[in-house]
Amino acid sequence: MWTIFRKELSDHFTSTRFLITFALILMVAAVTTYTAATNLRQALEGVAKPSHVFLLLFTTSGQLFSLAQFNAFFGPLIGIILGFDAINRERNDNTLSKLISQPIFRDAVINGKFLAGVTTIALMLSSMVLLITGLGLLSVGVVPGGDEAGRLAVYLFVSIAYVSFWMGLAILFSILFRSLATSALAAVALWIFFSFFIGFAASLVAGAIAPVDNPRDPRQVVANRNAEDAASLASPVVLYSQATSTILDPFRRTRQNLTMVGPMERFSMERFRNPLPLDQSILVVVPYLTLMIGLTVVCFGLSYVIFMRQEVRST
Repeated sequence: MWTIFRKELSDHFTSTRFLITFALILMVAAVTTYTAATNLRQALEGVAKPSHVFLLLFTTSGQLFSLAQFNAFFGPLIGIILGFDAINRERNDNTLSKLISQPIFRDAVINGKFLAGVTTIALMLSSMVLLITGLGLLSVGVVPGGDEAGRLAVYLFVSIAYVSFWMGLAILFSILFRSLATSALAAVALWIFFSFFIGFAASLVAGAIAPVDNPRDPRQVVANRNAEDAASLASPVVLYSQATSTILDPFRRTRQNLTMVGPMERFSMERFRNPLPLDQSILVVVPYLTLMIGLTVVCFGLSYVIFMRQEVRST
């Protein structure tokens, strides 16, 4: 397995496709962060810097979106590019049968490819977070504290699990479909649906489950919104966005987007609003983290079982 792991890792880092994709994503992330840092520095001139200001580099929008939003929508492309031809390329080149004929266990092939992909994703995202941190130190001039560093570490872990899910899904399609174009299109189609059309689908489901007959009735509005939020959790993009927004925003205390509070509760929240400790923020998003890691394990498990049961023939 380690031999295949080293070979796949070498292929990833020497692939022109990978280098171009990584350079493009890194450039967009750097430009987005620089724009956000410039706006943040102008907003903080002459005022006392609030706590956890360093995290605003990842959540403040630049020209179009923030870095966290950029990773949520375009991070899956990294996983898809790394995994859509992991197996069927070997089949089309007639190298898979030669590889299996060697004294190598079949599960070592799929395990080595997946582990090499996860390692590549971890190195890419770690380098991007470190680069953004360096740009933030130069632009804003604020050193992150221990709590902020811990939140960034959790954010990095969640991002690695998120992109690894899409890579596992792409590897599954590369096992199911022999054509490279078909496996790539299937993964991209799911990415487009879960990224751009899940809101419309969730609203349709919420309208069928909890319709709003009277828009002035707060109970119907809240029930409809809760049903819409629950239906949207079928999307890994939503799971990742909700988890990272809570981790990177220490003042967020709930996973729900809509909450009903009274005037005294609102006054108390505004007057005595303090950031949550890191462990409390993690407890808030534990369901999302569990679902995301579970989806990654399920995708890889299906890939493992199907690959172990498939017949490999030389053509």
